[in-house]
Amino acid sequence: MGAMIRIHDLLSVADAFRAASGVERETTLSHRIFGDGKVLGRLRAGGEITVGRFNAAMLWFAESWPADVAQPEVLAPYAAEVERMRAAA
Repeated sequence: MGAMIRIHDLLSVADAFRAASGVERETTLSHRIFGDGKVLGRLRAGGEITVGRFNAAMLWFAESWPADVAQPEVLAPYAAEVERMRAAA
């Protein structure tokens, strides 16, 4: 996984996931990922999160992405990590 976190990448992935999965409300998706319906909105308003929360969110997207829709390229290292974790289980 990359060393640099970019909130823009996370928000772009969130938008693509909502379109791919049919989740209409950003607050619903935010709650599914973070357990808090306001996190994505705070990030859009310029807020920040820890590296750990960022990586956990990207892993959530990689694991939860609809199987019939291609994932954004930025998720590739996270998808590889999900596969490593599944193989180790």
